[in-house]
Amino acid sequence: MTTDVHKTIDAVWRIESPRLIAGLMRMVRDIDLAEELAQDALVVALERWPDSGVPDNPGAWLMATAKHRAIDRLRRHKLLDRKHEQLAYELESEREDIDAKQEAALDHTIGDDLLRLIFIACHPVLSTEAQVALTLRLLGGLTTPEIARAFLLPEPTVAQRIVRAKRSLGAAQVPFELPPRDELAERLASVLGVIYLIFNEGYSASSGEDWVRPGLCEDALRLGRVLAELMPREPEVHGLVALMELQASRLGARTGADGAPVLLPDQDRGKWDHLLIGRGLEALERAGRLGDVRGPYALQAAIAACHARAPSAEATDWPRIVALYDTLSELVPSPVIELNRAVALAMAHGPQAGLDLADQLREVAALANYHLLPAVRGDLLAKLDRHAEAKSEFERAAALAGNEPERRLLLERAARSAAQV
Repeated sequence: MTTDVHKTIDAVWRIESPRLIAGLMRMVRDIDLAEELAQDALVVALERWPDSGVPDNPGAWLMATAKHRAIDRLRRHKLLDRKHEQLAYELESEREDIDAKQEAALDHTIGDDLLRLIFIACHPVLSTEAQVALTLRLLGGLTTPEIARAFLLPEPTVAQRIVRAKRSLGAAQVPFELPPRDELAERLASVLGVIYLIFNEGYSASSGEDWVRPGLCEDALRLGRVLAELMPREPEVHGLVALMELQASRLGARTGADGAPVLLPDQDRGKWDHLLIGRGLEALERAGRLGDVRGPYALQAAIAACHARAPSAEATDWPRIVALYDTLSELVPSPVIELNRAVALAMAHGPQAGLDLADQLREVAALANYHLLPAVRGDLLAKLDRHAEAKSEFERAAALAGNEPERRLLLERAARSAAQV
């Protein structure tokens, strides 16, 4: 029974801790203190809930407990100057149970707090690595060891990133406020980028023994869905959610029983999650209703939707995918997007059309050590029966790949090409 309660507490913590830290951050204006007070409330829950049971509103219970701890701390350290007296008064005034109307108002306040916390965790004074670590810690509810395991990093490295991130925010005196309107679009792009980076590391791990890490995809999806609730009028937020839902729908088919990668053309589409596909298509439609769907995430989601709607790789609307990549490439020029466009061109107009573009990309310095360029060239060369060249490309791709299952797959493809010479 106690084990079940602890599992429930863990689930509640994952859901409620971002709201809890965000609400406390508004009151105490200190990330370290807010997180510490939230952890204190969790400890009390672990002590009491196994005996008393999980309360009907565990989030409100945790918040009330954290506020009590904040008041006790203020009094214990005799910090009741005018500022802290006001803070203590505000905390005391919120102690009592609230009715449904007040609860709705509190939920709105917590939503505002949560949105502010998202923008703080992804503040431009922080490096991308620090933004990712702090976002997963404060908004994903992950512990430092969990973040370290997810990214295959030493725990001290992750702990240092989090500590330094908090210090950087404090040194820069970053206010607990939303960005000014003239900075909002740029800052939102940064937030979306961090969430999608987390998702991508789960969808196609850059290193390690697993090709996918579904837990990271789930964390990113949860963050994206929360952001969509908090910013319902932003098309690109819904575009990102649509993209992640549609890509996540394939997770069950992306690996075989032995954990080996299964590429898109070879996947059993019966294993795709149609609930996630439905959610993704709905999010994409919502983005469309809000305006012109020309943002990079919405365009990528539209490409993913073409795959989701098709019964097979051959029946996919490849000309439309090429057109979408054309638009995406104009909007955000990128050699990686061009490489993806080469694949689409090959499917729409034959492998030589794709290889012609892929060959041009060999001159791009940014792709010099990108394993997917030789992997794509190897695939296209094999389709053109140029098996000796394909073998060399697959071997080069394997040497560059950091992910072990992907490396083995590339070496297998090199061996198959060698057998065809």
